[in-house]
Amino acid sequence: MKQNEHLHAMRHTCAHILAAAVQKLYPTAKFGVGPVVDNGFYYDILFPQPISEDDLAKIEAEMINLVNAKLPMEKSEMSLDEAIKFFGDLGQEFKVELLTDLKEKGTTKINPEESGDVDLERPDVATIYKTGEFIDLCRGPHLSNTGEIKSFQLEKLAGAYWRGDENKTQLQRIYGLCFQRKSDLDAYLTMMEEARKRDHRKLGQELDLFTFSPLVGPGLPLFTDRGTTVRDALTAFVWALMKPYGYSRVNIPHLAKSDLYKTSGHWDKFSDDIFHVSSKKTDDEFVLKPMNCPHHTQIYASKIRSYRDLPIRMSEVTAVYRDENSGQLQGLTRVRSITQDDAHVFCRMDQVKEESMAIYEIITKFYNAFAMPLKIRLSTHDPEKMEKYLGSVEVWDNSVGILKELLAEMGKDYETGIGEAAFYGPKLDFIATDAIGREWQLATLQLDFNLPERFQLEYTDSDGEKKRPVMLHRAILGSVERFMGVLIEHYAGAFPMWLAPEQIRVATVSDDFVGFAKQLVQDLDKAGLRASLDDSSEKVGKKIRTAATSKVPWTIVIGQKEVDGGDFRINVFGEDEDLTVAHGEIIERADEAAKMPIE
Repeated sequence: MKQNEHLHAMRHTCAHILAAAVQKLYPTAKFGVGPVVDNGFYYDILFPQPISEDDLAKIEAEMINLVNAKLPMEKSEMSLDEAIKFFGDLGQEFKVELLTDLKEKGTTKINPEESGDVDLERPDVATIYKTGEFIDLCRGPHLSNTGEIKSFQLEKLAGAYWRGDENKTQLQRIYGLCFQRKSDLDAYLTMMEEARKRDHRKLGQELDLFTFSPLVGPGLPLFTDRGTTVRDALTAFVWALMKPYGYSRVNIPHLAKSDLYKTSGHWDKFSDDIFHVSSKKTDDEFVLKPMNCPHHTQIYASKIRSYRDLPIRMSEVTAVYRDENSGQLQGLTRVRSITQDDAHVFCRMDQVKEESMAIYEIITKFYNAFAMPLKIRLSTHDPEKMEKYLGSVEVWDNSVGILKELLAEMGKDYETGIGEAAFYGPKLDFIATDAIGREWQLATLQLDFNLPERFQLEYTDSDGEKKRPVMLHRAILGSVERFMGVLIEHYAGAFPMWLAPEQIRVATVSDDFVGFAKQLVQDLDKAGLRASLDDSSEKVGKKIRTAATSKVPWTIVIGQKEVDGGDFRINVFGEDEDLTVAHGEIIERADEAAKMPIE
């Protein structure tokens, strides 16, 4: 068994050990599903009485007993009817529901992240695993016995509706961690402790970047002037990188008729996630736009296009709206109002590689600026489940082949994510690693033959024939909100000077120097720098500490020496030693320090 497969089996086995421990401590507990997730596992359970975080210690202690007992993971099979009766006799109603769906519908139709725990190896046979006294419906794989578990720990307790449906029973979800070695577990726990310190929800409030209001609604962040400054700096940076590659800006409304998304295919795929808009003045059905690509196709379709016109590169930073479940909302990283750094390229087939290479270059330059290494995942269709996608297998195989050729020509290593494609085409996902080692899928390049076909987009080729353009979807930072959340945690709130909402704070030693300090702030402002004045009555040490609490990159102290033309003494956030700058060079040095990192 390969290392990754072995770790997956270990984590899967841990989920069963968790359930076995719970059954021993709470004999009337009812069990939902318990799949493997990143870094560990979880199990959804209905307890006779809700448990608390304090109860996790005794559950974990019982798990240790089961591991030390080296219990075999015994596999057996039953027919679906036998399994329904068996779990019914045990009072395990959730297992019975899953088995009944499998028998009657051929599927459990539960959330994708949970489906692996209950899908059967054969449609008419239920696979059963026994761990001590605990018996579960599961296809595996597992380790041969519980003693092979190396290092695990229960992590936290959360609520979870059965099968993700808020109209169904609310269960309690116990999350656990599992690793090959204790050193790996310790390293992960250290990283998570650092992540808690960097939590963007906490830092965002402390640094006055954004807020939420119950009157506005959950998942709808409100950005302050400071937060808006960061947003504007990010999008300006993306535009500065894109502009040399020939992109132009477009602008579309936030509403559209539902017909637009019915034509594109998004309606059937995402209808539950779309906000509907009612009107008393029209019979048309309108929605808040959940994505921008269908709008952009209509700009392309608004006039006759020639092969000479291509490529056409449309760029826009605009909001889309998704009706996310309230339980899935999380700070800026999962919201209902999503500002997308969006662009679509309409090109000829012979231009696909060149345009894709340009997008790759923009993405690379962008993430280099934040010292965030990238790895690439080629996300493809699943040939076994073509009903999930638009277009034929031949179109998909051709699209995937083009991206593979591109990666080969660039000499780039990549992993393959089967079934991870967008429903209209394969994509290259760029996965960034932040300062504490966490991975985030942010940038993407998507190849699309399907939307041009569905919208009947055309151009006249050099031979006079009408042909379909190819459509490239691309995002650099992705969602502005999500990227800001990632970036706040990446920098622990201490943005580089070019990005900081307040770049320079000028602090006076006493009231005698306020006039000079005000003039300096005005000069910095005229130079395009974001500067502020602290002329309060606090002592200068307190002023410096206050600026450090706000993580201001530069704090310039103004006293008699500076007024008399001496060098400026600058406290640089995060540095032990002050920076000394000659009196006549302060604007130039500040401007240089605050420049965008354009190569």
